[in-house]
This record gives sequence, structure tokens and C-alpha cells, in this order.
Amino acid sequence: MTVEQTSPICSAKGCRNEARWVLAWNNPKLHTPDRRKTWVACESHRESLGGFLSARGFLRETVPVAEWPAPSPT
Repeated sequence: MTVEQTSPICSAKGCRNEARWVLAWNNPKLHTPDRRKTWVACESHRESLGGFLSARGFLRETVPVAEWPAPSPT
């Protein structure tokens, strides 16, 4: 049996739109400088989610989903 890969869904609370952007971030008080956590955002929530992370000094980069490396298979 194969698992079909689905498009990521926006990380904004209650949003079910397809994500178009990866917001890579880390909390420097908790994570090493090279560690990246991710949120994904649709077009409508890219600015608000990015603003939330930026205001805290967490946002490291924003890239299109298609350009973000795929996770390693487990």
C-alpha cells in the first residue's frame, strides 16, 4: 500500500487552505542556531504568521513550499 502525498495545509488556526509558503523559524533561547522549525502558510496568512514570528525575532526565512526540501523518509 502506498500513501498519497497531500499538499500541506496552512498553519493558521482554523484555516484549511493549501499552504504555498514555508516559514522557517527558531527560538534562539531554546534552539541551536542551525535548527529550523516550520510553519506553512497560504497566501492569506503569510503576512500575519510571518509578522507574529518576526515580532519575536524568530523568523529566519520564508520560501515557497515547492523550494523547501522534502522531509527524509522514516
